[in-house]
Amino acid sequence: MQLNDAVIQIKNLRLRTFIGFNPEELQKQQDVIVNAEIHYPAAAAADSDDVDKALNYKVISKEMIKHTEQGAFKLLERLTSDLLTIAMQDPKVKYAQVRVDKPHALRFADSVSLTLSATR
Repeated sequence: MQLNDAVIQIKNLRLRTFIGFNPEELQKQQDVIVNAEIHYPAAAAADSDDVDKALNYKVISKEMIKHTEQGAFKLLERLTSDLLTIAMQDPKVKYAQVRVDKPHALRFADSVSLTLSATR
């Protein structure tokens, strides 16, 4: 049996950051919700049960948290692109997609979101 790529999903990572360019957005942190999907070949990890052959999603999520909470971003495009770069850092990653939601960005909408993806 040949395994397809593993798909790791980080769902609804709720963070706070400075996001936006309006005066009030520059003064007060806002909520963002991060979702990421990361594909990598996991056959070696599955066969060996060796942690070193697996993709460490805890390391990825901690780096995303640190970058988001310590940063300030004018655009969702920038934050999402930065988080996608973090998701793609490990050379084992073949594909990643990151979506960042900004709740309450529009008066009559639950959220505004932006999604970016990359392939290696």
